[in-house]
Amino acid sequence: MDIRLNRRTVLAGAASLAMPRLAAAQGSRVLKFIPQIDLAFLDPHWTTAYVTRGHGHMVFDTLYGQDGSFKASPQMVEGHVVADDGRLWTLTLRPGLLWHDGERVLARDCVASIRRWAKRDALGGALMAATEELSAPDDRTIRFRLSRPFPLLPEALGKVSSPMPAMMPERLANTDPFRQVTEMVGSGPFRFVADERVAGSRNVYARFEKYVPREGARSDWNAGPKVVHLDRVEWTTIPDAATKVAAIQRAEQDWWENPTHDLMPLLRRDRRIRIEVNNPTGTVCMMRPNHLQPPFDKPQARQALLHAFDQTAFMQAIVGEDAAMYHVPHGIFCPGTPMASEAGLDPLRGPRDYDKARRLLAEAGYGGETVALLVAADYTHLKAIGEVMADAMGKIGLKVDYIATDWGTMLQRRNNRGPVAQGGWSCLNTSWEGADHMDPASHYAIRGNGAETGAWPGWSVSERLEQLRDAWFAAPDLAGQQAACREMQVQAMRDVPSVPLGQYIQPTAYRTNVTGVARGFPTFWGVQKG
Repeated sequence: MDIRLNRRTVLAGAASLAMPRLAAAQGSRVLKFIPQIDLAFLDPHWTTAYVTRGHGHMVFDTLYGQDGSFKASPQMVEGHVVADDGRLWTLTLRPGLLWHDGERVLARDCVASIRRWAKRDALGGALMAATEELSAPDDRTIRFRLSRPFPLLPEALGKVSSPMPAMMPERLANTDPFRQVTEMVGSGPFRFVADERVAGSRNVYARFEKYVPREGARSDWNAGPKVVHLDRVEWTTIPDAATKVAAIQRAEQDWWENPTHDLMPLLRRDRRIRIEVNNPTGTVCMMRPNHLQPPFDKPQARQALLHAFDQTAFMQAIVGEDAAMYHVPHGIFCPGTPMASEAGLDPLRGPRDYDKARRLLAEAGYGGETVALLVAADYTHLKAIGEVMADAMGKIGLKVDYIATDWGTMLQRRNNRGPVAQGGWSCLNTSWEGADHMDPASHYAIRGNGAETGAWPGWSVSERLEQLRDAWFAAPDLAGQQAACREMQVQAMRDVPSVPLGQYIQPTAYRTNVTGVARGFPTFWGVQKG
């Protein structure tokens, strides 16, 4: 029996049934969007969740932007001057910038925002480690005095990945970075309409009439002028895939961020819907072991997973059998990008060796303890790989407690460092845009800094991985960076901070009367609805 075909048939039938109508968009100035998941957390500094990153880029602006080639360019800043052999950077804000509450954007607001964000971000932390002084000499000037050159400064302050370097008023930026900001006051092209928020269901954004787009540049992803043509953008959380299909077919919704692959043929048959791949770096999936709790506190237990997991099985569970839609073997860097290589990937190739995996578990001292696997079941692709994962773990003798939860609950629980019996966890699966794993700068999953405050949950400790990350930053050229990344991948196969599961391509779907959709993750400036 073809399970995927049967599911597709059932969902297609369900989509045709009568169901309660969703509120229809009124007029061409209102765009209705189905995000990948519910917007559970609003603070763009606080979490790595992509839905929060997308929300953040609507409400908050950044000092620099990045185009589709990942090149940084001034955004809130008018420009910068570099002196003292790269150790002194002077940034000047554009005139006329306003917060949504009407107050002027000042340099001291940005200084406080940078400091807060950097305590939660890997690349921001690297920038601040090289910073001797960060100050605001006047209302429009931001000054970095560095202990050593840091040429990635614009890329750090303009990164599109999460957590994003959102600029916010000083009174909000002074909030403890490990406590969420709940008041959404930014200077971006959209205002967050807080009184229309329905947690778990709806979030609304209105055009900020006093936003002044950057001049003299081409709009490309998050760089250049952010010109808004819409009055409102309404995000509607819809858990069921069949309901999403029906909503976009009936024009009750205009754009579905991440349609499931098994429903793609149904959407392609509708000439009123356009399917596009706007992010060529795709989605990379992984399992994150908890390095604090047995059995994965031992490297042998983590290595066992490399020999038990079949990357092809994980990817086909998401996209089907079309090999053009996924890439294996996938290591620790995004396939097809300069830092990716085949170094150290032998454990991921060929038939799975369950006997070797069992021997490694025995060496780790595994004695049949319950392994708590967290699965965010409201993400279709995470649910799919969670089922494959639990099956493979059972085959090597792990006693798995499959804990299906929603994404927001999983994000909360993964912060628990305690044992499983006290609400902790053993492992979870997650995914990232490939763009986040192009190099070590913002790659949380290969960090070895688990002993530090704010380290990514899983708390991997590897002195060697941290040394190699430093070597990448210090490398004088591309060849030196690539050499450091090859060695880093070999080391990652020993330490196994995370287990790579493969890369797949994720299209997006929107109605043909929607134009101006840019590359990368969904942004709403430049978008028009006919």
